[in-house]
Amino acid sequence: MGVTTFSDDFATPILARRLFKALILDAHNLFPKITPLGIKSIDTIQGDGGPGSISQINFVQDGETKYVKHIIDVLDKENMVYAYTLIEGGEVSIEKIESISYEMKFESVANGGCIGKKTSTYHMKEGFEIKEEEFKEHNEKAFGIFKGIEAFLLENPNAYV
Repeated sequence: MGVTTFSDDFATPILARRLFKALILDAHNLFPKITPLGIKSIDTIQGDGGPGSISQINFVQDGETKYVKHIIDVLDKENMVYAYTLIEGGEVSIEKIESISYEMKFESVANGGCIGKKTSTYHMKEGFEIKEEEFKEHNEKAFGIFKGIEAFLLENPNAYV
């Protein structure tokens, strides 16, 4: 099994704590309410929502991906770090990917916004590798969800304060 890691950073005018609350802690409530994201529901199917818990994100029926399951590896509210592993659905259902691990960290910056740091680690099945173009395609989908949350928070300055 081969392992390939990609890292990227993004800046946002949203405060780090506020973004962490919306994007991580209350995703199960917020994501389905923002229609353009295409998320029907987020359900905890095992555990209490902390490390070791398994969640399933269900997408609207007309989408290419019907659902994804992930296990929460780290949920550090104090340091605003969240890590999880995609174990089923989406890109993992493609025959060459075993799992994808993600780690996100939100750091406050002087201007009041934050920098998000994301690391994606692809665990490939024997004989396969992921190319940067494929990663960029996967990353664009995730970034679309982030941009939807960012737009909601900009339009609703009192939400998640």
